[in-house]
Amino acid sequence: MERRLFLHFPLIASALVAKANNDIPGRSNKGFKVAANKDRYQEELFIMGGRFDCKVSSKDTDGDLLIYDTIRHSKGGPAMHLHYHQDEWFYVIKGEFLVQVGEEKFTLAAGDSAFAPRMVPHVFANISEGEGQMLVLFQPAGSMEDFFAQMAKLGKDVPKNQEETMKALWALHGMKIVGPPLKF
Repeated sequence: MERRLFLHFPLIASALVAKANNDIPGRSNKGFKVAANKDRYQEELFIMGGRFDCKVSSKDTDGDLLIYDTIRHSKGGPAMHLHYHQDEWFYVIKGEFLVQVGEEKFTLAAGDSAFAPRMVPHVFANISEGEGQMLVLFQPAGSMEDFFAQMAKLGKDVPKNQEETMKALWALHGMKIVGPPLKF
């Protein structure tokens, strides 16, 4: 291959890939706004002592990304678990949260974040005296949006003995409960 053509090949290939990425079925090429304290679809999900507002839906990203804003009024959080296929990222907006990823524990305040890679056990708990607020991001989204919809049907409080009573629901959505909620 002639050197000049060889040098042009990566430019042409990258242009084709960029064009293909703009033509992904299921993805919109339009932006959107979700107002403060509102859900993307005006749904109200009350789960485990908090309200979960979807800010970016898996429907918006063809399953690549899901973001929830959770405002928690109760202390505590879910059982220690792992995701088989999702990385999870936590970003605190208000209050304090205790997050454990593997053996590492982090106390997070407003502006702090923590990352939990897939297949690594993790857990979080609102430890604020008042309201706590945190963004939770899942990548890829998988069936997490359906998981939260199913959780909302179980009631707004943190279920007792969640490690036992909810194992099947978590397993159905690509997660495994591996321990109890955090004690603080």
